[in-house]
Amino acid sequence: MCNQKAFVVIALAVVVVATGCGRNKKPVVAAPQPAPTLAPAETTPPAPPQRVEESVPVPQPRLSEDAIANRSLDDLNRNSPLKPIFFLLDSAELDETGRAVATADADVLKKYSTWAITIEGHCDERGTPEYNLALGERRASAVKTYLASLGVSGERMKTVSYGKEYPFDMGHTEEAWSKNRRGHLVITSK
Repeated sequence: MCNQKAFVVIALAVVVVATGCGRNKKPVVAAPQPAPTLAPAETTPPAPPQRVEESVPVPQPRLSEDAIANRSLDDLNRNSPLKPIFFLLDSAELDETGRAVATADADVLKKYSTWAITIEGHCDERGTPEYNLALGERRASAVKTYLASLGVSGERMKTVSYGKEYPFDMGHTEEAWSKNRRGHLVITSK
């Protein structure tokens, strides 16, 4: 029993020493921190940074090209960018003026490379129907050959002869007949 008393006394002594020999210490408490301040509700958050894009010039299509490219086939053929090629009496040869018009037509056809055309051969009212049909065919073929020589694919072009059946001008004068001797280009698909 003596050992037990000694043990209790020693244990108490250890506790007294460990707690500071009986001094009354206050526990350490952290200092209170101020509450974070919140922004008033009416304040809006800052705008996100704006994206800066380089100004790269974009080529704008010319208005004439847009106007042509967006038109329907009916509109294109009603006010065609392709001009008729006129011929002299009883001739299927392109003269200087005819070659100039056909060259301008070839430039349009190269620009719009998906277009397909029919080249119509026409004549004035003089001559037999057989003669006019044959002459109209030669005229349409002459225009096709010349356009092909300028780089327009032959696969995009068809020919047909109408002889005297569809005149531009219904008159019976040399002026009217000169308008009817032609190779007429009709856009058949875009």
